[in-house]
Amino acid sequence: MPKIVLLPGDGVGPEILEEATRVLNAVAQKYGRTFEYQSCPIGGIAIDEYGDPLPEVTLQAFESADAILLAAVGGPKWDKETAARRPETGLLRMRKALGAYANIRPVAVNQSLVDSSTLRPEVLEGADMVIVRELTGGLYFGDKGRKQTGTPEEQAFDTLIYSRSEIERIVRVAFDLAKGRRRKVTSVDKANVLESSRLWREVVEQVAADYPEIQYEHALVDSCAMQLIRNPRQYDVVVTENMFGDILSDEAAMLTGSIGMLPSASLGNRVALYEPIHGSAPDIAGKGIANPSGIILSVAMMLRHSFGYEAEAAAVESAVGKVIEQGYRTADICRPQDKRVSTSEFGSRVVEALRA
Repeated sequence: MPKIVLLPGDGVGPEILEEATRVLNAVAQKYGRTFEYQSCPIGGIAIDEYGDPLPEVTLQAFESADAILLAAVGGPKWDKETAARRPETGLLRMRKALGAYANIRPVAVNQSLVDSSTLRPEVLEGADMVIVRELTGGLYFGDKGRKQTGTPEEQAFDTLIYSRSEIERIVRVAFDLAKGRRRKVTSVDKANVLESSRLWREVVEQVAADYPEIQYEHALVDSCAMQLIRNPRQYDVVVTENMFGDILSDEAAMLTGSIGMLPSASLGNRVALYEPIHGSAPDIAGKGIANPSGIILSVAMMLRHSFGYEAEAAAVESAVGKVIEQGYRTADICRPQDKRVSTSEFGSRVVEALRA
């Protein structure tokens, strides 16, 4: 029986995770599966309860887990915490503890949501890519600190470090993914300025030699950010380092109409982490208007990658698509002609589509 550790977290996290769990239960009922759940604290709520954004009780739960489903962490309540006690620190520590170095973020435009994007329909037509983000290295994990604190010359520093092996393993993930898609990899860096990017580019060249059937190219991050909006169809698999991937995947989310639509899987060692790419949205927490699509589609990725349940994963993805095609929308993707529904009603519609 697969054991899933549930991490509701902060803000809208508990609301959307409830819908994801309902969908999992519907999958279990339809396909004769059984899931075991354990809910654990992380982020701000864990700081309030344990004084630690990633308490030991949560880390211990990971030891017996088959997959982890995270909703969201963070919020203004904890903005003044020291760096070690901020909710986001718990997230970074969790990724490191899990060895979850490969973040997979599919970005596909649903034809029914073309009008929800701020881009013209002809720009969006046919856009379908996967962003592969390195998740446990780079600027977010390097040495950081301040010098000459409290003086007019006070300085802050963050160190961007990557090893050859860290780069190679994430680049191979991208090339392997491309074999099952359109066989094109775009590696994004800033090699005209950063030494770490020049090493990144060298490693990509070396790895590419092992994949002669895959077309590949290099792109500077600023150019890629522009091209994502100008012509997103040109991209198939995009691979990049931690901070660039963080920024570009949020930008790419707007191709789908809302950041609330995008799921992700963080893979590496035995236990994988699944989460929507959006934040905790504290401004709408408790209002019942958050979009649960991202976390429900993250459930589909979990069913596929962690459990090998391909039919179940495809059914969840199809159910979300059917609900959207029927015109049901949460506030973030709703147009005047659509049927605006709450978080829980959207989840109910997905469950109904699954059972149909």
